[in-house]
Amino acid sequence: MIATIDLPDLDATTALAARIASRLRAGDVVALTGTLGAGKTTLARAVIRALGHEGEVPSPSFAIIEPYDPPQVRLPVIHADFYRLKDPAELAEIGLDDYREGAALIAEWPDHAGGFAHEAGCLSICMESDENGRRAIVEPGQDWLERGSWN
Repeated sequence: MIATIDLPDLDATTALAARIASRLRAGDVVALTGTLGAGKTTLARAVIRALGHEGEVPSPSFAIIEPYDPPQVRLPVIHADFYRLKDPAELAEIGLDDYREGAALIAEWPDHAGGFAHEAGCLSICMESDENGRRAIVEPGQDWLERGSWN
């Protein structure tokens, strides 16, 4: 059930983020892949804002993990950027499992963390850029399939 969603402008990205946020549950992973500059952080920030966060949404590039908790957002969410990880074993040092307990995870560069596509609650999104803007290639895990179509 792979869907391709054109994102010609920021409004389209914001609309996709709102769809994701409305369906997001604790335990889910939104795994964002794509080249540098493809829009992963833009989409992650838009999802966090759609969950209710009104303040700044910094990129977790250096911190690796940036948590958001209610009442800032409607459910606990972790924004992670795994680009700087050299080995998935580093996740134990970071304490990712502790952060994830009862929270949703928005993961940039999930392959650097060993990937999450094997999890039923993973929504894999590959961001791509082209001459018309961006597009998201969305592949929902089993748990996401029951929440509606992405077409």
